[in-house]
Amino acid sequence: MRRFINSIFEVPRSGAPMWKRLVLVETGLIICGFAFAIMLQAAIGLDPWDAFHLGLSIVTGVSIGLVVVIVGFAVLFLWIFLKQKLGIGTILNAITIGISIDLFIAVIPKAPDFWWGLGYFLVAILINGLGISMYIGAGLGPGPRDGLMTGIVRITGRPIWLVRTAIEVVVLGLGWLMGGAVGLGTIIYAFSIGPVVHVMLPWFNLDEVKEPEEVEGH
Repeated sequence: MRRFINSIFEVPRSGAPMWKRLVLVETGLIICGFAFAIMLQAAIGLDPWDAFHLGLSIVTGVSIGLVVVIVGFAVLFLWIFLKQKLGIGTILNAITIGISIDLFIAVIPKAPDFWWGLGYFLVAILINGLGISMYIGAGLGPGPRDGLMTGIVRITGRPIWLVRTAIEVVVLGLGWLMGGAVGLGTIIYAFSIGPVVHVMLPWFNLDEVKEPEEVEGH
């Protein structure tokens, strides 16, 4: 049974106890959901994946949180062909962030103008960096979308920057076509989230893992 579980799931074999990892990863995911809800209410643009999620939500009439969950599991299905191992955190990621977005967006007021929106977004970047750092630091597996990227890199042998760029251009383009928010926030996120996570990750790193190439929070 243990061999079967290890063939499917990536399980930490040393370091911090599992309860500590689970608390850290779930707290980080809820914080990420909170941050994304703020970004949505800022209304100045979103990162590529969330622009795609918003576009799908607009087209289908389904809440954005539920869209995030559905897309997360759809991407996980692709992992089968990429022979990616799941982590407990991967499953929690696919569920928790979407639920959290719907809960928080119901209580966070929309930014009344551009400058409030910019303030919202900058605060959300810091909050999101905190959540991502906690999630990565727990060491319980990559997010569904991150794993898609690394799986394609491994299977195709293409450089990570090329695969990441290709995926993000596709989802951003689809999101924009469906009415997803693309704007200043998209640019701010692209240039700021990496440095923010770089600073915060050592605070929560339970396994001294290196900072990943991709830090989308999903």
